[in-house]
Amino acid sequence: MLFCLCVLGLFFASVAWSTDYIIGDGDSLSVAVWGVPELSVSIIVRPDGKITLPAAGDVVATGFTPSQLGQELTRILGDYVKAPIVTVTVVGITNNRIYISGSGVPSQVVLLTGRTTLFKLMCGVEGIVNADLQRASVVRNGEKLNVDVYDLFIDGNIKADIDLMPDDILFFPSNELNKVYVVGAVNTPRAIMFRDGLRILDVILESGGFTKFAKASAVSILRKKFDEQGNELSDDRVRIKLNLDDLMNDGELEHNISLQRGDYVLVKEGMF
Repeated sequence: MLFCLCVLGLFFASVAWSTDYIIGDGDSLSVAVWGVPELSVSIIVRPDGKITLPAAGDVVATGFTPSQLGQELTRILGDYVKAPIVTVTVVGITNNRIYISGSGVPSQVVLLTGRTTLFKLMCGVEGIVNADLQRASVVRNGEKLNVDVYDLFIDGNIKADIDLMPDDILFFPSNELNKVYVVGAVNTPRAIMFRDGLRILDVILESGGFTKFAKASAVSILRKKFDEQGNELSDDRVRIKLNLDDLMNDGELEHNISLQRGDYVLVKEGMF
């Protein structure tokens, strides 16, 4: 399924983004002024984002699409040429980099051959096993944009896709904060990756169930405190005491409470 989504994403990318490429520093351009060969040039965008053309002088190119730059040159050259027809073509892309960093991924620089989206990029990114895809972010021009890569890349919600721009920085935090830890009198104490809808019974069963010495009436959850923005308030945790006898023996599902990221589930032992 995921492979099919990647193929579809790449197919639609070639159609939808072919005319939306944003010119960047170092790109090679062909500027053609119809009927005026002396104004037609091949030129490289300078590090300051500008190009220099006969008659037009210095013109900012970085940040424009070829069509937009063509329209700007048409306006400028209109003072020298009657009804100029200007076409701008990108013939070489050398400065179209996206940077990937964060504690959840190996740092890497991706050189793209054209404009792309987050989905298309993720089809080729390696080493995301330890990344928290739900708390990823894109930093663009100093501003942070939160993106749910899990919703896009794992659940296949294409509507969550976004266009990426040159020099975007994609941050992936570690998923260590995205786990639930089950310890004490269970057969396989372990860390379980958090997922939406995860409940206390799920993690008990995924940890091999209670040992024969477990006291189901003495289960606790240690939970972090967060503010409305999701920021951790302190190192202190709230202790939630549970009696799972009614859940395990009588099937009373109201005791099967939902868990949160970073919860610690503690199962005490009893003598009998």
